[in-house]
Amino acid sequence: MALGGSLGDVAAVIITVAVLCTIGMLVWPLIRALARRLESGGRNGELQGELDTLRDRLQQLEQGQARVAELEERVDFAERLLAQGREPDRLGAEGGHRA
Repeated sequence: MALGGSLGDVAAVIITVAVLCTIGMLVWPLIRALARRLESGGRNGELQGELDTLRDRLQQLEQGQARVAELEERVDFAERLLAQGREPDRLGAEGGHRA
């Protein structure tokens, strides 16, 4: 067992190291992209939760707007009823002044 080896063995080791370094340099960006995607999986869960909360809030606001519109209609109806109730009194009082 000689430690020096032949020139062909040294060249084979150098070529192998060069090939492994090249493969590593080519694969490293892919590994980083995969790691970022895996890390953002937790953030997507947080974003989904926040989005669900905002959707619930929007639904509550839309229901509130519908209720306000219904209340406006009721107020308008009540005002018309009150105005009709006052008209005969107003006509009677005005008629009394004219005569």
